[in-house]
Amino acid sequence: MPTLHYIFDPLCGWCYGAAPLVEAARAVPGLQVAFHGGGMMSGSNRRQITPAWRGYVLPHDRRIEQLSGQPFGDAYLNGLLNDTTAMLDSEPPITAILAAEALAGKGLDMLQCVQHAHYVDGLRIADLPVLAALARQLGMDGAAFQAEYARQAGAATQRHIDASRALLAQAGGQGFPTFVLDDGTGKLSVIDIGGFLGQPTKLQAQLGGVCGTNACAL
Repeated sequence: MPTLHYIFDPLCGWCYGAAPLVEAARAVPGLQVAFHGGGMMSGSNRRQITPAWRGYVLPHDRRIEQLSGQPFGDAYLNGLLNDTTAMLDSEPPITAILAAEALAGKGLDMLQCVQHAHYVDGLRIADLPVLAALARQLGMDGAAFQAEYARQAGAATQRHIDASRALLAQAGGQGFPTFVLDDGTGKLSVIDIGGFLGQPTKLQAQLGGVCGTNACAL
């Protein structure tokens, strides 16, 4: 089966901008969408929010909103980005995405919820209570989610991050987000999504066309 590999980070603004493209791809018949969290802000790359960080990301966020139509909420722009006690850490939300996938096959749904929680609601998505609340919103049992989260945390999440980065390098991707199409034979091709931002139906039509003929190549 043709597979679209989505290499992302939950704290990558451009990945949030690409979220409608992911949802469009998920609706293409005969196409599997696989997710790969890259851990952009994990380990030693975690960072605390500072005024300098806010000043750095705001112009990018405005550009992302302009190109993609994805909204950035006031609770994020004027709440979270002013909270200098908040830590930006990709690892906990990636662990939550892996737990949601293992528990209910809802990894990509959890990613969407995590992105909305961060960029619209201004929540701390590195905090387990926030992630558990999102899991409950998706219909998962809170205790079961937290148990699965504990199983996925640490070494399992790091293996996933390492594999994601290896795939990014293998495909020749340049960072997050990267969309890599496997035509079903193992041949990988990177999709340049620049022309599709804000136009998810355009990507959906193109993916549907190529995958409908089993000649998945863009």
